[in-house]
Order: sequence, then structure tokens, then C-alpha cells
Amino acid sequence: MSGFLRGIARVRAAPVLRGSTITQRANITTRPAKDKIGPVETVIGLTIFSFTILGPSGWILSNLENYKKKGTAESE
Repeated sequence: MSGFLRGIARVRAAPVLRGSTITQRANITTRPAKDKIGPVETVIGLTIFSFTILGPSGWILSNLENYKKKGTAESE
């Protein structure tokens, strides 16, 4: 009998666990852009993006020996 009750509880709890059945749709448009982006603006944007991503890692790699020395000095 307890197995039967557990089965009923699972069936009743299943919709709650699944969440809402309302699906959301993204508003995707296929119109062309309002303003055209030129090649100069593209190069400037990619350059800034590259420096933003690669700058900190390059700084750490160029100063790696200093960081190693700081780590050993603190542990002594």
C-alpha cells in the first residue's frame, strides 16, 4: 500500500518539479542595423577587446618571477 501512495505522490509532485509550462520566446528581428560600423571602428573595438582579455594575463606572465619570489619570502 505504501508503494501505491508513493506513486501517487510522485505523479502529483511531477508538475510542480517541472515548473511552468509557459514558454518564452525571444524577440529576434532580421532587419539590417540602424548604423553601419566601418572597418576603423571594427579594428578599434577588436583591439580594445584583445587588450582587455590579454592584458592582465600578459602582465602576470611577464611578472611571474616576481610573484614566485613574493611567495617564497612570505613562507620563510
